[in-house]
Amino acid sequence: MYLENIKGPQDVKSLQRKDLQVLANEVRTALLQKLNRHGGHIGLNLGMVEATIALHYVFDSPMDKMVFDVSHQSYCHKLLKGGS
Repeated sequence: MYLENIKGPQDVKSLQRKDLQVLANEVRTALLQKLNRHGGHIGLNLGMVEATIALHYVFDSPMDKMVFDVSHQSYCHKLLKGGS
C-alpha cells in the first residue's frame, strides 16, 4: 500500500515509475470509497488521477503551483499532499 504512506508530494517522487500505476489504483479506490460515503463528482476526480500523480512526480509541489479547472479535479491532489 503506497497511498497510506504518502504524507506529502515528496513521497510521490520517492516512488519508482513502475509503482505509480499501483498508486493510481489505490487513489481511485480511496476516491470511490470517500465519494460513495459523502457524495461528489466521480468522473472529474477519476479522470485526473494519472495527471495529478504525474504533476506531483515531475514538479516540485508546493513550490510549483498547480491550478485546477474546478475543485472536483483536486481531490486526488488533496490525497497526495497528505489530506484525507
